[in-house]
Amino acid sequence: MRTYSPKPTDIVRSWYVVDADGLVLGRLATEVARILRGKHKAMYSPNTDTGDHVIVVNAAKIVMSGKTEEKLAYRHSGYPGGLSSTSYATLLARRPTEVIRKAVRGMLPIGALGHVMLGKLKVYAGPEHPHQAQSPVALSLDGARRAS
Repeated sequence: MRTYSPKPTDIVRSWYVVDADGLVLGRLATEVARILRGKHKAMYSPNTDTGDHVIVVNAAKIVMSGKTEEKLAYRHSGYPGGLSSTSYATLLARRPTEVIRKAVRGMLPIGALGHVMLGKLKVYAGPEHPHQAQSPVALSLDGARRAS
């Protein structure tokens, strides 16, 4: 029996919309990364991009567990001594889309395949997005809600 390897013509990509209002960051990021990688499909292959497109709206209303003032997000300019850090509370106030992008990026493969997968992620701070023409399907992530 031969091993099945999906070809680019076999892959059908769908569009999903996730409303991040009240969702916990880590739980949201794991589900989004799973869809971007294509692990929810039967034709999943770790060395092929079989994932779908994901649109995350209301990124400014994400909930973070833990102490957001103490958690730091790091960036490096590429020059010696170019490491800069920002608290997640500040980053969430200034650039909420970057918080979700960094969390999902850490859960994707390193290299060219991960960059292609991350390119299928669209994050918006508010409830509006310009991808109505793709007719995205609403994705419910009730397991990612904060238990309170």
